[in-house]
Amino acid sequence: MRILHLDSGREMRGGQWQALRLHRGLLGLGHESVLLAREGSPLLAMAGCETLRPLRLGQMSRGFDIVHAHDARSHTLGALFARAPLVVSRRVAFPVKDSVLSRWKYGRAAKFLAVSRFVATELKRAGVREERISVVSDGVPIPEEAARGDAILAPYTLDPAKGMELAEAAAVKAGVALHHSADLEADLPRARALVYLSRSEGLGSGILLGMAHGVTVIASRVGGIPELIEDGVNGILVENELDAVAAAFGRIEARLGQAARAIAIQRFSEKRMVTATVEAYEAC
Repeated sequence: MRILHLDSGREMRGGQWQALRLHRGLLGLGHESVLLAREGSPLLAMAGCETLRPLRLGQMSRGFDIVHAHDARSHTLGALFARAPLVVSRRVAFPVKDSVLSRWKYGRAAKFLAVSRFVATELKRAGVREERISVVSDGVPIPEEAARGDAILAPYTLDPAKGMELAEAAAVKAGVALHHSADLEADLPRARALVYLSRSEGLGSGILLGMAHGVTVIASRVGGIPELIEDGVNGILVENELDAVAAAFGRIEARLGQAARAIAIQRFSEKRMVTATVEAYEAC
């Protein structure tokens, strides 16, 4: 199978990591996978791929079986120029816009890959037929050993919707040290907990990384996150309130991280994500 991936992200966020992992996984399975990314983006540098040039997309896409758009702008470009069946990854939890342009754009895709059941429900509310939606969760690398550290981490971000300030204030109230991480994969091996707060989340690939490393994840009870974390069983779910987050620090325990790691191994490996994506391609 020949797949052309489109990603226009300026930063290396969850969607870009998933595009890169999928691209590499497809190549490993013997598929022909080509990734186009925004000029100057970290993804372009990391993948060693080609620059996404909209005016070339129509002609280039004719030789592929699938065009896979990984973000909103790429979805628009694919809807305009793709000359092969268009597959769109939908990762965000907010509702689809109700406008003539949005209805046209969403009508152009042959298949949507919703990152969670929550996101799939939002697509159905927007009028996308169920047979055009497949739920394909993120996949993350599973380390050979669980984390063996004491740090409590929170992802470093300047996005106000991601709750870093709330995590900081809650840590002060609880009297614990909170460490910011700009690279979770590098920092999680020395951690015992991950605080992942958000106002809106389709799923949370950072949460999955924490689970894979066997740390206790404290996460917001929003969007698709409850599909990953069951409170008191494999992690801690909180409301986005200062007292609730502060109290959660006292509930950190090793057994929650152990249960989370077992689930990540079973359900959220990179291999499982790649396999599920190929099955969705074949259903187009």
